[in-house]
Amino acid sequence: MTTTRRTLLRTAAGLAIASPVIVRAQTAWPAKPITIVVNFPAGGLTDGIARSFGQHVQQATGQQVIIDNKPGASGNIGAALVARAPADGYTFLHSVSSTLVQNRVMFKSMGFDPDKDLTIISGTSSGVLPVVVHKSVPVSNLKEFVEFAKTNKVNFGSWALGSSAHVFAQGLNEKFGLEMEVVTYKGEAPMWQDMGAGQLQAAMGSPQAFNALLVKGEIRPIVAPSRVRAGKFPDLATSAEQGFTDDMFTVRGWLALAAPAATPKEVVKKMSDLWVAAADSEPGRKMMESFGLTEKPMPHEEVMKDYGALKATVIPRIVALGITPV
Repeated sequence: MTTTRRTLLRTAAGLAIASPVIVRAQTAWPAKPITIVVNFPAGGLTDGIARSFGQHVQQATGQQVIIDNKPGASGNIGAALVARAPADGYTFLHSVSSTLVQNRVMFKSMGFDPDKDLTIISGTSSGVLPVVVHKSVPVSNLKEFVEFAKTNKVNFGSWALGSSAHVFAQGLNEKFGLEMEVVTYKGEAPMWQDMGAGQLQAAMGSPQAFNALLVKGEIRPIVAPSRVRAGKFPDLATSAEQGFTDDMFTVRGWLALAAPAATPKEVVKKMSDLWVAAADSEPGRKMMESFGLTEKPMPHEEVMKDYGALKATVIPRIVALGITPV
């Protein structure tokens, strides 16, 4: 029997039709442990929320959530690690918004591009971060503190270069001709240790992180640099209520859960939903209450919009302060 080219083509076509189509199912996310890099030391607000919310993610997914603290360079080291990580949905960053916003003005090189290398999955309000003074500083409000700083040496603690605390202190220096030294730390925990030792005269941070010093009477809150009063300090007046109406004295920011920019959209959506729901979980709710946080986390689309608004507000403010990039 003679086999022609036409016969071969017909036979091949028939085989193609008859052959079953093999479809490989994609593995549902998550299929292995998840790592959340916290770019500040353990013990502060950023770390506390990551651990409590991460516990909810672990319970909801059945996969282990590992918290990996990578502090340094005002958060740039940990953020750069995540920016360079595989965009497979298994490496995330939990940071403060200042790492992604302020740092681009504060550093000549961050080691990553926050707009191109990362996508923000959710944003949790950092709440009210009161300004406190050491017990040795004889003031009870912001006006008295400014007067004290005019004639006394003052070290003002900041948990990172370019943080809200840094901007606040530098704003006081610029507006009132003060010469306070802003002392930068790798997170809140070491900052509050120095405050307890009397090496700082003032600092700004989360109530939970400085609560032990407050209980011991080592520190005294003098102002809430926010739009609203702190839930834990209802009698503590805001900056505006004390007559400091300049925008630089009203702090606004959030904690950012982020991932490499190319992370699949479906993973971003799932993780965003998990993170928002974590605020209502038992560990998340307890942590929120301990830090006096009342606002629920923003989901992915909402936080990305607020991210743009925050950059438009904060970056010009820092530039105007004339802080030289390092």
